[in-house]
Amino acid sequence: MPNEGSYEVALERSERIRTDLPEHPERYTMLTGDRPTGRLHLGHYFGTLQNRVELQNMGVHTNVLIADYQVITDRDTTEHIRDNVYNMVMDYLACGLDPDKTMIYTHSSVPAANQLMLPFLSLVSEAELSRNPTVKAEMEASGHELTGLLLTYPVHQACDILFCKGNVVPVGRDQLPHIELTRTIARKFNKRYCKDTKPVFPMVNALLSDTPLLPGLDGRKMSKSYGNAISISMTPEETAERIKKSQTDGERMITFDPENRPGVSGLLSTAAICTGRSEVEIAEEIGMSGSGALKKYVTEAVNNRFAEIRERRHVYENDLDYVKDVLAEGNRRANEIAEATLAEVCEAMGMTY
Repeated sequence: MPNEGSYEVALERSERIRTDLPEHPERYTMLTGDRPTGRLHLGHYFGTLQNRVELQNMGVHTNVLIADYQVITDRDTTEHIRDNVYNMVMDYLACGLDPDKTMIYTHSSVPAANQLMLPFLSLVSEAELSRNPTVKAEMEASGHELTGLLLTYPVHQACDILFCKGNVVPVGRDQLPHIELTRTIARKFNKRYCKDTKPVFPMVNALLSDTPLLPGLDGRKMSKSYGNAISISMTPEETAERIKKSQTDGERMITFDPENRPGVSGLLSTAAICTGRSEVEIAEEIGMSGSGALKKYVTEAVNNRFAEIRERRHVYENDLDYVKDVLAEGNRRANEIAEATLAEVCEAMGMTY
């Protein structure tokens, strides 16, 4: 029998939720978010943003966190953070998130949600935190020392999910340990403090993504630090320049071969996801026309696919007051919810004076 915390069990739960979502969207409260460390790119759009908009439009209670506090888990500076936050809101709005339907807010603006860290930390052991593979991977990737904040990162995520009574979180397989720890925290809190009353926290499930990761233009993971990402906010000219500079190889015939031809294949994957065609079909069409023709095709595919989004984004770029208002209203709503949840927590723990 599969382990309760296994991928197979999580996948089965996720599939049941996907089947139920169109029928009963009101049953679900979704929480997801991003760290404001730079501009959002095509990988973010196809990997998560599209899905958030779909869930929002389906009628799910959607909450999107801009995780500014989590920037300092593995960074030594908060330089440019305000600019990054405002640009993130612009990207969200341009991609279709509606502030009337989706609560958009920042970590640092919701003290009551962060205050849940104290009781939650008492529910997990140091061993549970230390063996979390995601934290180890993030530490190795950043080259940063293991700070107390990085070690307790999964508990902070549990606060994010549970303060709004979130019960679904769209994630990839690598994030499942975080979800499992959140489930542990909710279960332990309810068992310890809600013996004779209704549980405070719901059980959280992962909504596993079936979207394959979009590689960068060079075939590696898409990342702004590699210079292989196309940002949503780029102009058509900047997009063309980024694609033009991408590395391919000396072979004229265009083929889709991710292992042996990562640069060519990364470009084909970008074109494919933007046009809805397959990489092989596009490669066969370009054939012997070479990398110049491929880059031209990819540039047109990206610029056509994102033309409307960029047009909408341009409107928000020229109306920063509106962007600030969206965030202020999201923060106000988040504080209202967090304070109510914290009050329930204090009541359950007998800490009301």
